[in-house]
Amino acid sequence: MARTQYFVVLQGGEWKIKVNDTHLGPYPTQKAAIKAAVDAAHAAGAKGHDAQVLVQGTDHKFRTEWTYGNDPYPPRG
Repeated sequence: MARTQYFVVLQGGEWKIKVNDTHLGPYPTQKAAIKAAVDAAHAAGAKGHDAQVLVQGTDHKFRTEWTYGNDPYPPRG
């Protein structure tokens, strides 16, 4: 089964979550978007789907923020 990836992106000055071909949000801050993405990924993981949250940096590259089964839920910090 393919892993569902939740991408936290800054688009048009707004923080959004892109999953598959859908954009969710906007969220008021990057932190709020990450929390929403982790919550959604955790719910997917609890249903048996591999899930991961990635965040776009200022260099436009994505870094892994949270992975179901590898990182604590709720995340620390």
